Amino acid sequence: MAEGDPAAPYTDATRARLEMAFAAYELADLARAAVPIGEHELSPDGTTRSAGSTLADAAHILRAARRFFEAAAVFERVGGADWQLVGDTLGISAQAARDRFAVAEVCFREGSNGPRGEASWWRSYLAEEPLEAARDLDEWVLRHGDGEGDSDPGPTPVSGGLVRRVRAV
Repeated sequence: MAEGDPAAPYTDATRARLEMAFAAYELADLARAAVPIGEHELSPDGTTRSAGSTLADAAHILRAARRFFEAAAVFERVGGADWQLVGDTLGISAQAARDRFAVAEVCFREGSNGPRGEASWWRSYLAEEPLEAARDLDEWVLRHGDGEGDSDPGPTPVSGGLVRRVRAV
């Protein structure tokens, strides 16, 4: 499905969608890890053996959800959505949407660290090896497929949808 010159770089929208895919993968893995109850996690009276650890895990999941949320907003913006559409979709004003997501968009477009200054190894990996990063996500999707979807994702559920820039002739 990849379009354009195979030697051309990927479109900004493709890169933004890959960042969103990674954020979703990270969030899903963190949430999935919170489901099992470990054999020695609870005391005989049902209380936790490690005070604060569950809350710390939930905070980590919340941070990952925020990264996914920001990545989705950036993807929409890179795809052409104006601040009014973003705000309307979220039930907030266009200005509130801009205030909430503008820094994340600038960081994406500049290839810099995230809006809160966190280093993004993923962004570096994506910039250097976008196809390899997408193939890593292909493997993750195929490994975690639950068979409940209406359609077969095929062998390249992430990398198969990448789009390259069309070079002028």
